[in-house]
Amino acid sequence: MKLPARFAAIPVSLSFTLALATALSSTSLYAENFDASVMKSMPKLEALYTHLHQFPELSYQEKNTSARMAKELSELGFDVTDNFGGYGVVGIYKNGSGPTVMIRADIDGLPIVEQTGKSYASKVTTVDEHNNTVGIMHGCGHDIHMTSFIGAAEQLMKHKSDWKGTLMMVAQPAEEVGGGAKAMLKQGLFSKFPTPDSVIGLHVSAGIPAGKVGVVSGYALANVDSVDITIKGKGGHGAYPHLTIDPVVIAARTVLALQTIPSREVSPLEPNVVTVGSIHGGSKHNIISNEVKLQLTLRSYNPDVREQQIAAIKRITKGIALSAGLPEELAPEVYVHDDETIPSTYNEPQLAAKVQASIETEIGKDNVVIAPPVMAGEDFGLYGRTEQNVPITLFWLGGVEPQKYQASLDSGEPLPSLHSSQFAPDYPLTIKTGVRAMTRTAMDLFNGK
Repeated sequence: MKLPARFAAIPVSLSFTLALATALSSTSLYAENFDASVMKSMPKLEALYTHLHQFPELSYQEKNTSARMAKELSELGFDVTDNFGGYGVVGIYKNGSGPTVMIRADIDGLPIVEQTGKSYASKVTTVDEHNNTVGIMHGCGHDIHMTSFIGAAEQLMKHKSDWKGTLMMVAQPAEEVGGGAKAMLKQGLFSKFPTPDSVIGLHVSAGIPAGKVGVVSGYALANVDSVDITIKGKGGHGAYPHLTIDPVVIAARTVLALQTIPSREVSPLEPNVVTVGSIHGGSKHNIISNEVKLQLTLRSYNPDVREQQIAAIKRITKGIALSAGLPEELAPEVYVHDDETIPSTYNEPQLAAKVQASIETEIGKDNVVIAPPVMAGEDFGLYGRTEQNVPITLFWLGGVEPQKYQASLDSGEPLPSLHSSQFAPDYPLTIKTGVRAMTRTAMDLFNGK
């Protein structure tokens, strides 16, 4: 660099010259075109994505996926612990004194036969817990999550001179069944490793175009409960219903009555859902059975609403059964699958604001949207509900090919949703955006922004 003439006579010390040279040659994320840095890594990341997509594994079966995540992190220089909380992987990189930032990605697939027609489509099958042969697909985008996760880890390691602190990369199994986060926390994720000062994650969206990101402050995803109801009766001949107590009729009354919980019992200002997803009873046209089984999913944000839903279900089912003439000992059985319960994901507002600001800086304000909360569930919320009270934020990563997104808007034709056999994200643009957004966010958190 040529100095202006007015400075030409001023002696320049060697230390100043070296400091100036260092500053000018710095490859800081804040000075360079970060998009170019990520682009250099894209061929490797795209290959990783297609591999993960072609070889998905179900919850609690993620042996090979877990090993691949451990290998990728090890090669980047992380201190890796594998098989933690099942097939969980924890990578730690200590880079001097500073905050601990945890980045989480989930790794399990779904029992779906893929029908995207893509050249890299999954053709994997397995035997499930019911001894049925099922297809497996990354129909919820966890392959995108893992690839963005590794891409962000790589960028942070490339630019480790630009941040100080401890980077904690967590590849979590069994998200789809609500067990992975519980298992990792139970085994001591926040005690055997540094307790994070913040936890960030992303989730691909089937309703936002690729290249854009959605941010939610406050409640982002819902409490989820699975509930089984067994309604008893006194069976008999279909031609003599007066000699029976028909559990099918009781079940029909119950299904309708349960809808008064969200419509008449819970405040209309508190979002909640009570859905009967399965009803089974009887074996033949002219036989009144002895029982009917219902399966429900409950959704809410407020934990108090969750408790209100469960209490109301128990009261309503018992009341209807007794009103039909069943004795107390044949009152319906209501079973809540506590092992599958997932709390709502609450994006801590201050952290969510920081995440939004970081991503806007990286990809442009026009590419960040304020997303609405949804009634889907994610066990990511558990990381924010420990005794350490760690702030968390999960943001949405747009995955829809922009042209298809616009065509859907123009035609009104719905797009394939998450968990659809036809869900196929625009993975190159989605991954690139995910890596940039996640890396910038982590970098800013390390640097106190």
